[in-house]
Amino acid sequence: MKLAKKIVKLLKQKKLRLGIAESCTGGMLSSSITSIEGSSKIFNIGLITYSNQSKFKILKIKKDIISKYGAVSPQCCYSMVNNLSKISNAKLNISITGIAGPKGGSRKKPVGLVYIGVKKGSKIKVYKNIFKKTNRQQIQRNAVNKSLKIIIDLVSSK
Repeated sequence: MKLAKKIVKLLKQKKLRLGIAESCTGGMLSSSITSIEGSSKIFNIGLITYSNQSKFKILKIKKDIISKYGAVSPQCCYSMVNNLSKISNAKLNISITGIAGPKGGSRKKPVGLVYIGVKKGSKIKVYKNIFKKTNRQQIQRNAVNKSLKIIIDLVSSK
């Protein structure tokens, strides 16, 4: 909660608005931000694009990206944040896609693999994370906390 409070304060100071597209965290990042008083000044949109269908229809992810690389891939995460920025009307956008488990992982893509994409202005960066396999809720919380830290670092740097 402290991180989310800091983000709301920082984004207000910098006059930045935020857009979020989440998959494996199911709205937890958006909820952590919007639970803070004053978040309406910085929060533009929060989308839960959990299914591939919603990624296609809402975020306009090309089907060949998911068929070739999968929904949990740096390519999908990049497309999610890039396409979100076109509809969010926000200068800062973040996307999350991953495998929270307890099932669904593989050797190449283990449970706990989460990609976090951030677009500030025209710059996009995708972060690969492998959160230790504890349980689904912990992986989701770890992804949210990592996302909050990335936002703080990004906004604090300039």
